[in-house]
Amino acid sequence: MSTPPSRALAAVAIFGAVVGFGLFVSPSRIVAVVESSTADPVRFGVLVAGLYLLRPALALPTTPLAVVVGHGYGVPLGVPIALAGATATAVPVFLIARRVLSGARGAPAGRLEGFLERARGTVGRYYDVAGPIRGVVASRFAPIPSDVATCAAAVSGVSLGQLLVGTAVGELPWTVAGVAVGASTATVAAGGDGPGLSLAFGCALAAALLVGGPLYRRLSESRVVGGADA
Repeated sequence: MSTPPSRALAAVAIFGAVVGFGLFVSPSRIVAVVESSTADPVRFGVLVAGLYLLRPALALPTTPLAVVVGHGYGVPLGVPIALAGATATAVPVFLIARRVLSGARGAPAGRLEGFLERARGTVGRYYDVAGPIRGVVASRFAPIPSDVATCAAAVSGVSLGQLLVGTAVGELPWTVAGVAVGASTATVAAGGDGPGLSLAFGCALAAALLVGGPLYRRLSESRVVGGADA
């Protein structure tokens, strides 16, 4: 049975929204909207809660929200709040993506369905090599939209518990950096847009190191099996 066209189109819409909002939303723009509320802790708290509640529906990136949290709460309180928000808001994306993207499996009926099947196969092989929690952590370290990583985990057999653990660990460096930037009023006022290329490079390197060991072992085992068969 092939994946229904409506399900395939919904998958494309999900990924389009995830990537599109990730490109156009910046911390300074969000901070500008809530700036007037930072003097009132209750009002600011309601706004932050609202932003995190809307984050899955609007595909808002997690790092800009961490900047907003840091701007209002500072580092000691802001880090646990932002990390909890980033982790919790991955849940609805994960559940919806699992329902929409997993779909019926079988022979592809067209180019779009075939693409989704190949994408599922690629993601499945990645998690088969890296393992569920390690794979989620590495995908969070990588400088890609967090919801893209969540959607990938959703179709790979990763459990909700494994997603939450991996997300909490993998989002930590981005959260700490975002909150620290937000806590610096001068940085935000100058139009700073959160952690820069150095953090992105460092997290990408950490992701590569995290999955490098399992990948090397898998390749070594494949060579040994191939040599034995020859």
